[in-house]
Amino acid sequence: MSADGLGEQVAFGSTTGGLSYSGLLERSRRAAAWLSSRPAQRVGLIDVNSLAVPILLYGSAEVGKPFVPINYRLSDAQLESILSRITPAVVVAEPSFIDRAGAAAATIKGIELVSREEFLAAVDQPQTGPGTGGAPCPASPEDIAVLLFTSGTTGEPKAAVLRQKHLVSYIISTVEFMGALAGDAPEAALVSVPPYHIAGVSAVLSSVYAGRRVVQLPSFDPAAWVAAARDEAVTHAMVVPTMLGRILDVLEREGEALPALRSLSYGGGRMPVPVIERAMRQLSHVDFVNAYGLTETSSTIALLAPDDHRVAWASEDPDVRRRLGSVGRPVPGVDLEIRDAEGHAVPAGKPGEIWVRGEQVSGEYLGQPPRSEDGWFRTHDAGLLDDDGYLFLEGRLDDVIVRGGENMSPGEIEEALISHRSVADAAVIGLPDADWGEKVVAAVVPAEGATVSPEELQDWVRGQLRSSKTPDRIEFRSELPYTETGKLLRRVLRSELQR
Repeated sequence: MSADGLGEQVAFGSTTGGLSYSGLLERSRRAAAWLSSRPAQRVGLIDVNSLAVPILLYGSAEVGKPFVPINYRLSDAQLESILSRITPAVVVAEPSFIDRAGAAAATIKGIELVSREEFLAAVDQPQTGPGTGGAPCPASPEDIAVLLFTSGTTGEPKAAVLRQKHLVSYIISTVEFMGALAGDAPEAALVSVPPYHIAGVSAVLSSVYAGRRVVQLPSFDPAAWVAAARDEAVTHAMVVPTMLGRILDVLEREGEALPALRSLSYGGGRMPVPVIERAMRQLSHVDFVNAYGLTETSSTIALLAPDDHRVAWASEDPDVRRRLGSVGRPVPGVDLEIRDAEGHAVPAGKPGEIWVRGEQVSGEYLGQPPRSEDGWFRTHDAGLLDDDGYLFLEGRLDDVIVRGGENMSPGEIEEALISHRSVADAAVIGLPDADWGEKVVAAVVPAEGATVSPEELQDWVRGQLRSSKTPDRIEFRSELPYTETGKLLRRVLRSELQR
């Protein structure tokens, strides 16, 4: 549809020399023909952001073979484990990953390893021979479109199953077809999240459906991000919270305002309120969007829209102001409830587990029974809804601290710490305690040039929250452990603080 309407408009790359929409369609069909000539049942990718990502994503869909983007940061043992689980498969790999992937695949039957350059060269040339005389049959809604392996920070990664119907539902309900053509100037999206993350997949799908040009950054670097956004007149981008603060540092240092930038969405982890407030001051012309979603829900299920940001920031009503720390309200087509441990819905203001339902929600894992009940998927995320339906996240259920029989949200204590002017970042965990069951322990990253004592921060938290939520121990760190997609590695932090 996009190729029919946009033809030679650039889909991926720079305005000069980029790949057009018609070129993307043609190469995707060649990729489908190339894939159909192989016995592989799945299509793996070990790559940074490149043209191989959209071509394989659409090509594998046309030929009905699941697309499996793989985390190139995995250890050799993890890489070998995942490759063994997707056989028989053809795997396209970036040159620097070929040796690692080859070593992992050498002991696995049914893996064909192809370099990215070899694959791109193949789809640049028209194929001839049986089965290459046109577009393959359209995929079925029930076909598996994408297999995404979870981060595996707490165990063996699970393969989340996203079928064609889930992704189509998400895109059609949240993106206006060719909506990027409605403005006065061409739109360009900067994609720097890795392709093995649901945000990387949805960025390709939503930009192509909207008719937006995509600028790919192979991997995130704040200076490179700012340079690409400036040089390519980027209008839209998505970042994770850990990226935003570093981008703001570069903008401040270089005196850059990015006048072309119109919309900046963020998600994938907790966004400290002071950071988004700083962003709104520095980039006052930009619309900010907080997007909350999961791999299992085909990306976004709740949004804090630009107007929500502005109203909350300007309000003197504390209940409205605190919405700046929320993830907004459910997107169209998604039902969301907060439930207690017995699975019963709870009233507004009471915390519990987030459950969601909708056509875009999968809740399915390869080789496992569905984790949904009557269409409802339990996210294992803790949260609460306010009286107006705004969703506030409180972390993973496993992260809840139980001290003396009282359940405590690490996120609430972290927000209190980060609100101190001498704190740049903070993480809170529970560690075993003989008297109270668990004690509250915080790791704090001081703001640049700041000096603060544990006692001062304990007094600060005590002044904002109940004394029982005051950290029993505070340790200082130069940085906290995050994944490249912005998730705090509490398991790693817990191991460090237990020593």
